[in-house]
Amino acid sequence: MKSGEAGGATPRYLSFDDNGLVPQLFGDHDRHLARIEQRLGVALSSRGNQIAVSGPEGSADTAVAVLNALYARLKTGLPVSLAEVDAAVRIANEPAVEGEPTNLIEIKTPKRRITPRSRNQARYLQTLADNELVFALGPAGTGKTYLAVAMAVAMMEAGRVDRIVLSRPAVEAGERLGFLPGDLREKVDPYLRPLYDALHDMLPGEKVARKLASDDIEVAPLAFMRGRTLSNAFVILDEAQNTSAVQMKMFLTRLGENARMVVTGDLSQIDLPPGQTSGLADALDVLKDVEGIAMVRFTHVDVVRHELVTRIVQAYDGRPKQGNTR
Repeated sequence: MKSGEAGGATPRYLSFDDNGLVPQLFGDHDRHLARIEQRLGVALSSRGNQIAVSGPEGSADTAVAVLNALYARLKTGLPVSLAEVDAAVRIANEPAVEGEPTNLIEIKTPKRRITPRSRNQARYLQTLADNELVFALGPAGTGKTYLAVAMAVAMMEAGRVDRIVLSRPAVEAGERLGFLPGDLREKVDPYLRPLYDALHDMLPGEKVARKLASDDIEVAPLAFMRGRTLSNAFVILDEAQNTSAVQMKMFLTRLGENARMVVTGDLSQIDLPPGQTSGLADALDVLKDVEGIAMVRFTHVDVVRHELVTRIVQAYDGRPKQGNTR
């Protein structure tokens, strides 16, 4: 790809050397180009394999960076959709941190290749790769759990861990699972469904079933972690804001040899009874100076679901706090 002259209102010109990738870059009826125009306030005019970029200098520079990034993605064999366009715009708009790697980490799982959709997601993936215990905090839709499951699957497929253990506190049932109908799997499945969904995104269904049957993948409520030592495993605790301080200490001390542990949660979504301290909030305070523990914080900027979700999170975050914040 070659870029023409830049500056002010003077259009910038890009040409793409692989004509077979151009339709994928532009999108059906040029909808990818239209999304870039909408997001950045620029004008894009395409002819053949060329694009003219017009607009304020900073916005035009960002648009060029976005088009370059999307084209590079296509060159590696990865698809481009509107979600990837939004991600490229988000990353191009975020300031880079000095010393931060320019190449975004990629996770390969049997069903898909997963790349970060914000700079903070990229930092999170690198943190997961480098640390044995990671806390990930932030609102829904930021990829906290999804990316952790992706890293777990990739590490198991590479033989770096023998098994995956996924857990959530079944707080809606008050952990009184014996009062629910059905066998154990039927009792806990409704609370663990998001974890199953992530697994099925990354592994073929029959492989998920086989690994669940052999306990190479275990999905269990937090109450079932007591008394165990989890070695050679990638362990994820989701919705950790709904643990008690005692439960959190119990979970963290399950970490065994050659194990990785990720704790995810959103402190704005605590479902515990009024007056009960969140184990996640307590752990962040107790462990803030402990060497070897990494913490990643996401904000509404990192929400990668529907754009309306980002605005919803912003609206709730901007409202004055009411009631018991625990």
